[in-house]
Amino acid sequence: MKGKTQAMKKNRHKVILEIIETQDIQTQNQLMHALEKRGIITTQATLSRDIHDMHLTKEAGPDGGYRYAAVRKPDNDHFLRLQKIFKESVISFDIAQNLFVIRTLPGLASAACSAMDAIEVDGLVGTIAGDDTAFLAMKDNASAQALYSEIRNLF
Repeated sequence: MKGKTQAMKKNRHKVILEIIETQDIQTQNQLMHALEKRGIITTQATLSRDIHDMHLTKEAGPDGGYRYAAVRKPDNDHFLRLQKIFKESVISFDIAQNLFVIRTLPGLASAACSAMDAIEVDGLVGTIAGDDTAFLAMKDNASAQALYSEIRNLF
């Protein structure tokens, strides 16, 4: 159930971003109605948490009012720190069907998993870390292959 809830939340966040990028949404009520038009029914409390979790802010709109906007943070310190940990801890990686296997320096597999979780990789179902080995369960073989190509380019 938790996986389904996370997928619904991720989808809702994606739709919220699409809505606020294409419409001038000034209130939570307007946002809730725009979500309903897209088939997503939510409560005000959930929407309020989403706005907080997504770090949405209000900016001046073209008509002088304020509208919701996504804060763009390309230099996210947390992300960069995790990316550095991942780059410095990984010894090797490979795929076995839909499993992406990472070998790390001793004690650093959980740091690699944390980095992958923070990056929010498409098709990533979950991660498990041992001492020096991390397993990433991908949705399918194609997702595992795509991640392999991305990580290979990172190195």
